[in-house]
Amino acid sequence: MDEVTVDEWLSYAKSWATHAGAMIQEARNLADFSEQYKSEHELVTSTDLAVDDYLCRQIKQTFPDHLILSEESSPDLALVQKSDVPVWVIDPIDGTINFAQGLLYVAVSIAVLYQGERWVGVVHAPFLNQTFSAIKGQGAWLNGEEIHVSKRSDIRNAIVATGFPYDKIALPQLMHSLSSVLASCQDIRRNGSAALDLCAVASGVIDAYYETVKPWDMAAGALIANEAGALVGSYTPQNDSWPSAINGHCLLVAPPDLYHSLLDILQLSKI
Repeated sequence: MDEVTVDEWLSYAKSWATHAGAMIQEARNLADFSEQYKSEHELVTSTDLAVDDYLCRQIKQTFPDHLILSEESSPDLALVQKSDVPVWVIDPIDGTINFAQGLLYVAVSIAVLYQGERWVGVVHAPFLNQTFSAIKGQGAWLNGEEIHVSKRSDIRNAIVATGFPYDKIALPQLMHSLSSVLASCQDIRRNGSAALDLCAVASGVIDAYYETVKPWDMAAGALIANEAGALVGSYTPQNDSWPSAINGHCLLVAPPDLYHSLLDILQLSKI
């Protein structure tokens, strides 16, 4: 991959994510957004849609030959599987409930996928004034400073992040796994944004993370965590219908010294 090309992708992604973050801040400050539910239980706000529209317009105008995989406007994974051109994977607001509730853990997530690999990732948290970024093979960064995963090696002392789905059908298994992890680590965090949980692992403030999430939730954050030194994998066989580079099914992300300990706990907790 041409270095100039990926640098250009990163530059645009940062600029667009920052502008999108300003849109999100303004909408909350003015209480200028409406709420509705998709699939009867998943919250989406008018700001999600406005940011999605902004990002898609910028991408199409700047890179008319590229494709877009977006949670709100173009969630068809077949685009990625058949594509031989770059695909922009975006989540306009990761942490929509946090946004609507006035919480801070909210992010814009933008990744570029090409030929089955993650090349660029940007996660911008407007209420935290944090911008995480990475290019494949070039490390991970927070506000221009290089970041690395935690050096903790004992799972008993680890802080582990996770999350829960809107659909509660798998709750018995999730709670069983949660109980096993909580019994084995220091504590659990549930923050409400997969993208920022992955970046928290990348920067070492969270030791490990596991959850099943959608491709747009994890595409950028997984690259950032991986470039910061984390292993990125899964704790059960993955859903084959999702491209491997953005497969968030049973996602497990942790530093090498913790990864296999947490993997064993999660695999043994199956019911």
